[in-house]
Amino acid sequence: MTAAPGTDPARRPGAGPEAEAAVREVVTLASELIAIDTTNPGDPGATGTERAAAEYVAARLAEAGYEPTYVETGPGRGNVIARLPGADPTRGALLVHGHLDVVPADPAEWTVHPFSGEVRDGYLWGRGAVDMKGMVGMTLAVARRFRREGVVPPRDLVFAFVSDEENGGFQGARRLVDEHPGLFEGVTEAIGEVGGFSVTFDGGARAYLVETAEKGVMWLRLRTTGTSGHGSMLHTDTAIGRLAAAVTRLEAHRFPLILTDPVRELLEGVAELTGVPFDERDPEAAVARLGHLSRLIGASLRDTANVTLFNAGHAGNVVPSQARATVDVRILPGREEEFEAELADLLGPDVEREWDSLPAVRTTFDGAIVDAMALAIGAEDPGARVLPYMLSAATDAKSFQRLGIRHFGFAPLRLPAELDFTALFHGVDERVPVDALEFGTRVLDRFLRSC
Repeated sequence: MTAAPGTDPARRPGAGPEAEAAVREVVTLASELIAIDTTNPGDPGATGTERAAAEYVAARLAEAGYEPTYVETGPGRGNVIARLPGADPTRGALLVHGHLDVVPADPAEWTVHPFSGEVRDGYLWGRGAVDMKGMVGMTLAVARRFRREGVVPPRDLVFAFVSDEENGGFQGARRLVDEHPGLFEGVTEAIGEVGGFSVTFDGGARAYLVETAEKGVMWLRLRTTGTSGHGSMLHTDTAIGRLAAAVTRLEAHRFPLILTDPVRELLEGVAELTGVPFDERDPEAAVARLGHLSRLIGASLRDTANVTLFNAGHAGNVVPSQARATVDVRILPGREEEFEAELADLLGPDVEREWDSLPAVRTTFDGAIVDAMALAIGAEDPGARVLPYMLSAATDAKSFQRLGIRHFGFAPLRLPAELDFTALFHGVDERVPVDALEFGTRVLDRFLRSC
């Protein structure tokens, strides 16, 4: 294992044989989890695939002395929760959560088999390496170390390993929150995925982005009706024509640019690190300078609506009476009412609309928990900055906030400057550097001891 620059392993608090053992075992834990195929079929009525992985997690926790709680929130939907008592029971507990399911992967497209958990060229490869069995492995490694050593954290820690996140969490975290809220008694803050990863800017300055907000999600279903008939005749009132016109208007529309607090704080921080001024009147120019990161941050400047499915007809010579489309909508916090009004104007009265939705998540970038993140990162990567950002996607934070829990995305990884990290989420050849997992385990260990 290579120490972070400017850091002497022998002088790290808690360094020693047990610390090094926890760091070493994170790759084994993550690899073995990747080898358990937990592909989420995306069908709410389908049997889940997470049971074997949940049983694996429960066994690893029990080995270290925990008494984990196993809960099935649907057929095959395994979830595991364990609590480590802290020194001050009057303080709000901290939830550390990760999901066990992954999105599908076609082995024919991959350099290595997506469920091999292979270590090659300094990386751990496989579906879930980034999203998010790497973080689950880090959490397990630290949780096991704490229990074996008798570590008493400042406050209760609740570790949750859950199912169905990749399909909105409705059969996972949402059901745990609604049906088993006692498992999270006293929890006031939480950390989860898609945050804490490093970004290196021109000149070598490095920042770690902590997620403090998530856009809301709307799965919008559109339907139009028209007159059906023979495909050889004249038709002026077709369902497909109406829906195609409405979808074209939606695809061409640009929702208003809104500079939210986490994006402003991020761009101001980047300006300080790079010396390139940030002009609030043109945030898109600042985002464009972020390289690979611009795809992620650019999506947090405005609402988005992307058509993902379009269905109509059943025969080549029949004009159908109905047409349907599905739209993946992501809405900035606080924009829900304005978005719905704008959407109605765009689509017009002839397009029927219905939707399922998950609310936005947001908190402020302050408090003792943020200070603890910065100190834990700084101890391993001196001189690095911690900055907030908004995630354009969704996590299980949307379910846990139903309990009033304040949420942050903090799964720390120090990444190579050239790695296009955001492209690895749900991508082919998903992988994570081995030394990034080891770094993250050390940072998570420090953070949980001090938060």
